[in-house]
Order: sequence, then structure tokens, then C-alpha cells
Amino acid sequence: MSEACGIEAVVFDVLGTMVDEPGGMRAAMREAADALEGAPGGVSVGQMLDVWREHVEQEQRRIAENARPYANSQVLDREAAERVAEHVGLSDAGALDRLASARQRMEPWADSLVGLARLAERFPVLALSDAGRSALLRLNAHAGLRWHQALSAEDVRAYKPAPEVYQLALDAAGAPPERVLMVAAHAWDLRGAQAAGMRTAYVQRPVGDPPSESDSFTCRSAGLEELAAMLTVA
Repeated sequence: MSEACGIEAVVFDVLGTMVDEPGGMRAAMREAADALEGAPGGVSVGQMLDVWREHVEQEQRRIAENARPYANSQVLDREAAERVAEHVGLSDAGALDRLASARQRMEPWADSLVGLARLAERFPVLALSDAGRSALLRLNAHAGLRWHQALSAEDVRAYKPAPEVYQLALDAAGAPPERVLMVAAHAWDLRGAQAAGMRTAYVQRPVGDPPSESDSFTCRSAGLEELAAMLTVA
């Protein structure tokens, strides 16, 4: 794939694609377990993560089904942290606050900053995240991610893969869908982008949602530097 393909802008998922969300959340759960009174030996970090994920995923589904008014990621993360605290008996208010904001402190993957900078020399680069506006601001600052524009799904009061989220990126890019490339480590996210007419690039990460045999994306790469090489070849 090269510039000859007519790409005018590159849009990136952030959580999981540009930053190590699963690793960061495991670390946050371990930190919360360490704050428990007494020995936390019987606390399972895996179970804590399951409680968190189940709540966030359930509430995002309810929002998509109009069973709940829109709530941004900070609200859902706070609720999830409170569920985890109830599950393990965490009563330390400071530890709870830190757990609730954990997704604002994720570390970038080793190739994220270099790959993003290389692509930014050739294309407008945009973030498109389910993270709320202020959460995305803090996450980008913590991880050192530098975008030409960072877009939050909060602006359309929805979560991916709702079509209006991808339209947000297309409107910002000011280009036809077939000239905008969506980059993600989650096949479900790329399928949503495809439904909006966008081109798609799967980037392999140690975690994420890998493509199925039936998925046909514009390109696939083992990492962001490889993708940058594919897109910027002369």
C-alpha cells in the first residue's frame, strides 16, 4: 500500500491500539488490591478485571439500545471502579479515585510514538476514541501521543461501532470515506469503519480483537512502524 492508493487522512483507535490498555488495567487492579486492608492474597486481579469489563460493556450496550441515556467514559469508569471496590471490599477513597481514572494513564506501545510521528509527516493523523473528551486529553498527554486532531465519541454521545462516531472522523478529515484510513487492533472497530465506507488497517497487538477468516481489510501489519512503512513508501 502506498500514497498512490489515495489516502488523505489516517484515523487511529487509541485504547488498545496506541496504548497498552489491558496491561495498564491489570497494573491498576494490582495497585487497588494492594490498597486493601489486610492481606490481599485471596483477591484475583482477573476477577476484578472481569467485573470492570462486564459493567462497561453492559452499560455501553444499554446506551446503544437507548435503554440508558448517554454517559461518557469517565462516568462508566467510575461506576466500574465502584463495582470492583464492592467486589473486593476496597474502602480507601484515594485508591478508588485512582482506579476510576486508570484508563487515563495507559502507556504507549513501544512503536506507537515513532510510527505516529512518521505518519504525521505525510498525512493528517486523527485520534478517534470512545474515551470522553477530558479523559482523552489526559490520556494523550500521559502517553505522549501527538495528533493533528483528537476526536472523542462523546461529541456525538455514542460509542463505537455506532456509525455517527466514524462520521465524526470523516467530517473532521473533510475527505471521502474511501480516502480515509481507520487503524485499529480491534476487528470489530474496523468492521464499523468499513460500514461507514472507510478503508481499514489492522495492526496486530499482543491483545485485542484479531480478524476472523471472513474479514477483508485494506491492509494488515505486525506493528505501527510496519504500517507507516507501507503507507509512506515513495
